[in-house]
Amino acid sequence: MKLVGVSSVLRGDIMIKFHQKGDFKKTEDFFKKIGTGDYLKGLKNFGEAGVKALQDATPKDTGKTSESWSYSITTGKKGVSLTWNNSNINEGVNIAIIIQYGHGMPSGYYVQGVDYINPALKPLFDLIGKRVWEEVTGNAKH
Repeated sequence: MKLVGVSSVLRGDIMIKFHQKGDFKKTEDFFKKIGTGDYLKGLKNFGEAGVKALQDATPKDTGKTSESWSYSITTGKKGVSLTWNNSNINEGVNIAIIIQYGHGMPSGYYVQGVDYINPALKPLFDLIGKRVWEEVTGNAKH
């Protein structure tokens, strides 16, 4: 099986595409394992690791934004989502987002954003892709 690509977006969504040739036994075993819910433990570990990475990478003034990271796992008919959230809202504005993308000030001054979310999560996305590949190919180390 060949892993075609893993991509991520700021929300934490991950899309993985696979192509398969030959025997489907390893793939079927992988999906049976997913069906039992065993993957949720792994997702919880990734969720916690992401929170730690985001806390460490978040620029700190008061530390409130850094300490406001959490994660959620949502299962539905179309799959499972692992999402990282930040609950530090000030006057209706998510502070983590304006740190990332920048914002204007009432004086007309613009505060440049700092890309801290993507570099913090990239190693985790790479690890998720590697682990999924290992599971699908039967090379997982349990």
